[in-house]
Amino acid sequence: VQLQASGGGLVQAGGSLRLSCAASGRTSSAYAMGWFRQAPGKEREFVAAISWSGGNTNYADIVKGRFTISRDNAKNTVYLQMNSLKPEDTAVYYCAADRYPWRVVVPKEAGAFESWGQGTLVTVSS
Repeated sequence: VQLQASGGGLVQAGGSLRLSCAASGRTSSAYAMGWFRQAPGKEREFVAAISWSGGNTNYADIVKGRFTISRDNAKNTVYLQMNSLKPEDTAVYYCAADRYPWRVVVPKEAGAFESWGQGTLVTVSS
């Protein structure tokens, strides 16, 4: 599957952005999807993931209550709504697809995902 992330940009602290991840290729609706991010000089970290059906989600503690992941399987698109943004949210955000279809448990380890998109830069100014 090919993934195209978009929606990044420059926003002030406290603001909001919505990222999109458009999928093409194999039946993306059968796979859990995840968002990860990588800040300069830091390792890639898990942000959020959603099951193939959209019924289960998983969030990193640092974004719980501020970020919401959702998906529209009819449009083969996954979203990440980011509210109350903080300067420490500044990073390149990547979307990725689960290696295996139809999993009930939503993974959060980077190794469980493949088909990484090119990333979209989010910059939060203070």
